[in-house]
Amino acid sequence: MPEAVQHPFAPLMCPESRILILGSFPSVRSREQQFYYGHPQNRFWPMLAAVFGAPVPVTTDEKTTLVFSHQLALWDCIASCTITGSSDASVRDVVPTDIRRVLDGAPIRRVLCNGALSGRMYRRYLEPVTGLPAIVMPSTSPANAAWSLTRLVAVWGEALRGDDL
Repeated sequence: MPEAVQHPFAPLMCPESRILILGSFPSVRSREQQFYYGHPQNRFWPMLAAVFGAPVPVTTDEKTTLVFSHQLALWDCIASCTITGSSDASVRDVVPTDIRRVLDGAPIRRVLCNGALSGRMYRRYLEPVTGLPAIVMPSTSPANAAWSLTRLVAVWGEALRGDDL
């Protein structure tokens, strides 16, 4: 059943964040946990750990430490929407996030969108504000079964370790 939902948590960022990773909207599990990429089959945390040669974080504190130690920030493109469960295909009535909250608090130099919906929402609503083009990355969602963890690590690694930071 579609429901109107507000994004339930703040961006994860620090004053040194240089790369902003944007999802579309938190999954049901992420909303329950009040933290990013909470679905146990989402490959975001294993991918990020592999890219940086770190142990896979389990706790919110470990995840936050991994993000901050590599000058990253996490947020989503959508502040509120009507959605059925966690289905990107069902998203409608979009209200974008106020990306200035991140831009005013960190020197963001690169934007990576985690998946196609995030990329579309960023280009439509947020890129005109940031002035930064985004790199649309393959989704780490379990729904993106065409991409193995090994392939995700390779592609995301290139984008996260770029030379222009």
